[in-house]
Amino acid sequence: MAASLRKQRARRIGFVSTRFEGTDGVTLEAEKWATVLERMGHTCFYFAGLCEQPAERSRVVPEAFFLHPEIGMIHNDIFVSPNRSPAITRQVDLLKNKLKEEIRAFVRDFGIEVLIVENALAIPLNIPLGMALTEFIAETGFPTIAHHHDFYWERDRFLVNCGMDYLQAAFPPNLPSIRHVVINSAAGTQLALRTGLLGHLVPNVMDFENPPPPPDEYAADVRAVLGVATDGFLLLQPTRVVQRKGIEHAIELADRLGPKTRLVISHATGDEGNKYERRVLSFAKRLGVSVRFVANIIRSQRGTAADGRKVYSVADVYQHADLVTYPSTWEGFGNAFLEAIYYRRPVFVNNYSIFALDIKPKGFRVIEFEGFITDETVEETRRVLEEKAYADEMTEQNYELGRRHYSYSILERRLQTLLAECFGED
Repeated sequence: MAASLRKQRARRIGFVSTRFEGTDGVTLEAEKWATVLERMGHTCFYFAGLCEQPAERSRVVPEAFFLHPEIGMIHNDIFVSPNRSPAITRQVDLLKNKLKEEIRAFVRDFGIEVLIVENALAIPLNIPLGMALTEFIAETGFPTIAHHHDFYWERDRFLVNCGMDYLQAAFPPNLPSIRHVVINSAAGTQLALRTGLLGHLVPNVMDFENPPPPPDEYAADVRAVLGVATDGFLLLQPTRVVQRKGIEHAIELADRLGPKTRLVISHATGDEGNKYERRVLSFAKRLGVSVRFVANIIRSQRGTAADGRKVYSVADVYQHADLVTYPSTWEGFGNAFLEAIYYRRPVFVNNYSIFALDIKPKGFRVIEFEGFITDETVEETRRVLEEKAYADEMTEQNYELGRRHYSYSILERRLQTLLAECFGED
């Protein structure tokens, strides 16, 4: 870690989001921030609708979860219905006031000194929570770091709505005590153009100073469990099943590599319905590609499923994959890309805009394609899969670049600067 940084006074820091549970990118990145902050001497607490953090440091409020029935009803009225009903406006107001009091109690009971809001002031999945946070911060001038992973204007499904008054007020809010953080340079540019707000660039990170431990006996059977032949290839798609992930490209690649190739999708569908999942299954069936959805046995931690089956960690699957597929058409940054680099796996990447703008110029070596797969793409993939020395050279170079540009030390420097802006230097 960055030992030369000046020591700051320990603070009590409150993380706020719709959930801190599972393996979604926001939850994982919040855990990394909390890990670094705790190493710096601070103490972290959590406010969310779902939360896996210790109960003695958490305040769980069901209405903060974006899939809470009342929140879902509001979401559908604002982003699906052509007009907003007065009843929904009243419901937003009622839930906003309830959540604001819960936030106030969270700050009071845990002695919180600064809030870190994880995406709840950027993407309008829970409008009452965003409005509650905005009003609380406006009324108190509370020091806040708003960590924005993706904005509503980056998602087509949020552009047609009958709630622009809410979006302009709280996603994100323009308040003097808020420091805004973006995870890519394009988001910072758009934030400035659309709102006039300054965004501090803090990219996603991995703990590159501490490499992962080698595979152990626990996960020795993972390839067999996933149905991979001893002479077959395991392609890992470590994302949710949503349209912008471009999973059709991974299916096509698996088809062109041959019948012993198994594509494994580690995450569940997520918050955008299951139509795309049905599309992925139909496309794979047409091509005769074997695809496994394994979110029920892949979690952030090892354990046992409800039916008694062994549960593997995401790390277990990475370490036994032959190739990571990352054919997204759009990403806020690329958490799964960094994970693949961290676990020294070769990566198959669509040249999505943030990769081209922020990541690729640093020199990472990947199997890259531009919107569609060519014969050259397949040939390069075969070489990576069949020539271990070539793949090892690629992954070692990538790991070193990850350590230089996306390590916890980089994050510690950025967090120290943000806290100094909130409180001044000690």
